[in-house]
Amino acid sequence: MITLLQRSILALGVVAALVACSPSGEGGVAGGFASTDITGANYAKGFQLTDHTGAPRSLADYRGKVVTLFFGYTQCPDVCPTNLLGMAEVMRQLGPDADKVQVLFITVDPERDTQALLAEYVPAFDKRFVGLFGDAASTAAVAKDFKVFYQKQGDTSGQAYTVDHSTGTYVFDPQGRLRLYVKHGEKPEAIVGDVRKLLAGK
Repeated sequence: MITLLQRSILALGVVAALVACSPSGEGGVAGGFASTDITGANYAKGFQLTDHTGAPRSLADYRGKVVTLFFGYTQCPDVCPTNLLGMAEVMRQLGPDADKVQVLFITVDPERDTQALLAEYVPAFDKRFVGLFGDAASTAAVAKDFKVFYQKQGDTSGQAYTVDHSTGTYVFDPQGRLRLYVKHGEKPEAIVGDVRKLLAGK
């Protein structure tokens, strides 16, 4: 079985390649966003889940910050660690402004992703990142509200299954409004540019 460290090293190589191939600048069209602008969408209103410290959390708890939210699971072999490593790079590039951003990771595998496992996995990418979980019913409800697909594959009768899931990231502005959808693989520089625009009130 591939360890967390091995998965992270593999994903780091992917992120490094993305950074190396990216053009200079923050990306995006002048006056617009690099990511898909979904301002005014009537879904992804929020959540009621538990964080990796055991505290109940909702989207309102992070009001005042730009929030990025990604659905995944800790045993994901590629997409999830790549996403979290990419967001860690975004935080690095933001410098002091990173304190105005909250990265959230919601597990779609509540059967295996315990609080203890999320507490070990998610902050390993950046200590400020927060892992969120719920029971099967609340996970399904949040995923439905966010139009996120997930489904077990493989040995679903045991513990060796994988989970197919949506790979985009949702971004909320400091007022808690859904603003952007970031496709998987977006360059960190482009995300940094979009975050800075949201922090500036655009």
